[in-house]
Amino acid sequence: MFTGIVTAIGTITKARDEGDLHATIACPFDPAQIAIGASIACSGCCLTVVDRGGTAGDAWFAVTLSGETVARTVPGRWQQGTRLNLEPALRLGDELGGHIVTGHVDGVGTVVAAVPTGESLRVTIAAPAELAPYLAPKGSITVDGVSLTVNEVADQPDGACHFTLNLIPHTADVTTLGALRAGAAVNLEIDVLARYLMRMQSLRG
Repeated sequence: MFTGIVTAIGTITKARDEGDLHATIACPFDPAQIAIGASIACSGCCLTVVDRGGTAGDAWFAVTLSGETVARTVPGRWQQGTRLNLEPALRLGDELGGHIVTGHVDGVGTVVAAVPTGESLRVTIAAPAELAPYLAPKGSITVDGVSLTVNEVADQPDGACHFTLNLIPHTADVTTLGALRAGAAVNLEIDVLARYLMRMQSLRG
């Protein structure tokens, strides 16, 4: 489990496809604190550490991605040079600063607009129709692994929806989201509470 509070930005330094995709990610963590088999959310996708090394502040870890994982995340995301939002798994006693995040990507959204508003960045994202019922104003959404609050939701004629977020300067600076521009694709994970509420409602109906 995660909270959607990004602790570092990593960079894919190696990526090779051998049936499954194997990636090495450089990060500013301490390798002594990265356990083999541990989970790290990489831009919203929970991945298992299969190797690690380097030194404190200049570390790396390796992960393996199945074809299913690659297919469900942003196309072309797992390439050398790509920057990723990183969050180690939540530990008992850690502060729950964002919301409960599973690290399971539910769909891919597309940035419709990213407009500076004051010192912040106002971002509008198009979500696919299957995720639209789970999005609500003041609800939570995870975008590329970052826990955010939905400001507005606008349903579209085709069943999809556009939702709007406000990125404060700190969030823009310490995550990859500050570089978002119209046309960019992002990993989306809906709020787990919304998922269960929708299931309960469907059973009642």
